[in-house]
Amino acid sequence: MMKKETEDEIQRRIMINSNLDKEKINEKVNNIMEYTEDEKNELSYEQAIKMDKRTYYEFYISLLKTNHSLIFTFFNNKDYNSKIIKIDIFFIGFIIDYFLNGLFFDEDTMHKIYETKGSFNLEYQLPKIIYSSLISLVLNILLKTLALSNNAIINFKNDKSKDDIDKRKVELENNLKIKFILYFILSSIFLLFFWYYISMFGAIYPNTQYHLLKDALISFGLSLIYPLGIYLLPGIFRIHALSDLKKNREYLYNFSKVLQIF
Repeated sequence: MMKKETEDEIQRRIMINSNLDKEKINEKVNNIMEYTEDEKNELSYEQAIKMDKRTYYEFYISLLKTNHSLIFTFFNNKDYNSKIIKIDIFFIGFIIDYFLNGLFFDEDTMHKIYETKGSFNLEYQLPKIIYSSLISLVLNILLKTLALSNNAIINFKNDKSKDDIDKRKVELENNLKIKFILYFILSSIFLLFFWYYISMFGAIYPNTQYHLLKDALISFGLSLIYPLGIYLLPGIFRIHALSDLKKNREYLYNFSKVLQIF
């Protein structure tokens, strides 16, 4: 027969469970209130002096996590964005590159392919690949503005006012819903148009498909490679500004924040 619990044992078990629940709640609250990489990178100069003790290497890694499309999509799980939407944007980025490279295939390009007997001429194609990469960057920024919820949630989190918090929560949810709907509408229109154009292009110029795919892969590859070099720069100015003993190099700190945008 099972031993019947005494009243004291029942109370003790309830208290233990209650304490465990409180610990879990406190842990969740601490995780929510802990600064994300984005928040740390956007601290004011005064806040960063007090709170940001990261090394140059740690700051560089944080920039890759928050800005490099591949790392941001698949290896940064500590932000306030939807994982599914991040993956969706990543693959749409490649489709945009594919479409734009097809858009730059003109009569001169076809003639060049004919002259070289189908061999790939990187020197000739490189300027067009760069142009398509830049345009793709702009379109991706537009889509990310609509699709990513991180900044809106951080602004809500950093607003310490307790007035109308329920109203602000509803407004946040409604704004995000509108943004997500606009994103899916716009991205669907893009995908339909890109699919139609690429299909027609492939039907009319079947012998150029290899060249188009190669251009698209190079263009997309460039978008993954150049941030590795660009994001080496902001940390140089940021760490130098924060390590200054007189703490009067805010201009350098703000300049590093500008470089983070690219």
